[in-house]
Parts: sequence; structure tokens; C-alpha cells
Amino acid sequence: MTETPDRKTANAAPAYTIDAFHNGGFFLVQPADSGHRAGMDAMLLAATVPDGAAGVLADLGAGAGAAGLAAINRLPTLSAVLVERAPAMAECARRSIGLQENAHLAARASVIEADVSLNGNQRREAGLADYAFDHVILNPPFNSASDRRTPDALKAEAHAMETDDLFERWLRTAAAILKPGGQVSVIARPESLAEILTALGKRFGGVEVTPVIPRQGGNAIRILVTAIKGSRARMSLRDRILVHQGPGHDFSGQMKDLANGRAAWPRQTRNRPPK
Repeated sequence: MTETPDRKTANAAPAYTIDAFHNGGFFLVQPADSGHRAGMDAMLLAATVPDGAAGVLADLGAGAGAAGLAAINRLPTLSAVLVERAPAMAECARRSIGLQENAHLAARASVIEADVSLNGNQRREAGLADYAFDHVILNPPFNSASDRRTPDALKAEAHAMETDDLFERWLRTAAAILKPGGQVSVIARPESLAEILTALGKRFGGVEVTPVIPRQGGNAIRILVTAIKGSRARMSLRDRILVHQGPGHDFSGQMKDLANGRAAWPRQTRNRPPK
């Protein structure tokens, strides 16, 4: 993500824009006037995938594919499957992969149009096989269903929970499709921490929680949670990520590096595999 993203109207579809991320490292097709538009959350989520990561990553709730594409743009030995339920956003993800500017990523990215909360044979038939992925990242619709909803139906679908057990459903899927020892990463609001920890349950260990602070002295507006499937390591609370520094809305140096793919936010807990 650039601080002021380059934006132009897509010639083939006036209802879409093409936005530059990672200082032009990759581009994203997004709805111009509706739906969720990717930004800080997606770039922070991608940053939790460690340097040197290889294999296959599942981006659950991928939207137009920002987080998954950001991860593979930084990591040349990683491929990504972008999983999105909304047909309009899945089409954006497919258009993004097909952009000439993203030719260097196209062979390592694909889209599955499916509901993340599918279970059992329905999930497998949708293309999310058991033990198929090395990394899973989640950017679920984490606003409460009781919050005031936007009249934009596509944006509401991306932002608002439809059920009280959303994190349980999504993390159940993450646990099923991850290989043993694989990493899951979630970005959410701080008030969702209890539900996330409950959903991680005995499926994951070595939980690390990072608060994301808008500026020095402020309260967290997001949390990043990572965990390892089958690990027995204890939970740890990490130092914060500071979004803005100085007057105005300039990103901190730390945030600039994370948002533009120049740095990762690697885990600090040593993995302790199950007995």
C-alpha cells in the first residue's frame, strides 16, 4: 500500500479502479463506489507471514486479494489461494491476477469462490482440502451485527458478522486445511480477542497477540493474532505496532515498512510441536 495509492479507472470496467500497493509492486482491481476497499488491515495481515515462507497460503475472506497478493509479492517461494464468497469481489480478485502489472504473480495465485464457513465434504468439494496449506490468513467481517450497517450491501457483507460464532467457523476451517505446524494469522478488533482465543482452543498454540495503535498514547484499534497448529507453547502479548507518528496522518517508519512490503512482523515464540 502506498501512502497515497495511485488510482486510475480500469478501461474495461468503469465501475472499477486499479490501485497500486507495495509502491507499485502489485496492483489490485477494486469496486470504485461499493464494497470493501483494501488498505492497512490487509497489509498488516500479509506482514505476519514470515520472511522465507514457502509452500501454499490460503487467504480466507480475501476480497479483491490484497493480503494474499501482498504476501506472495514479498515472498517469491510462496503461492496463494484467494478464497472469497462474494461473486463481485471474487471477480475483482480474478481481474487482479490477470492484470499485466501482476504478470510476475499470476502463476502463483488462484481464486476459489466459496464460503469460508463450509464444513466437511462441502468445504473439500469447494477446493479447501484437509492439510493442504502451509499458512492461513484471515480478514473476517469483524464488525458486530448490532453495529450500524452501511446501506452498501457488498460492503456490509465484508464488514459485519452474520453469526455470533464467526471466529469459531473460520478458525475451524483454518485448522482443517492447515498442515500440522502451519501458521494461522487473524486481524480483528480488540473486542474480538476473547472469541478468537476461544475458537483457537486446543487446535492451536503459541498464540501471539499484537496491538495496533493509531498513535503514541492511543488505544488499540486492531489486534494481530498468530498461532501454530498443534503447538503447545504458551500465549504471549507483544509490543505494539504504531500506525502514525508526528503531526498529520503520516505513517510511522515501522508502518511504512510493513505496509509497503519492506518488512515482516515475524513470530517470536519458538514452536513446540505436540507430543
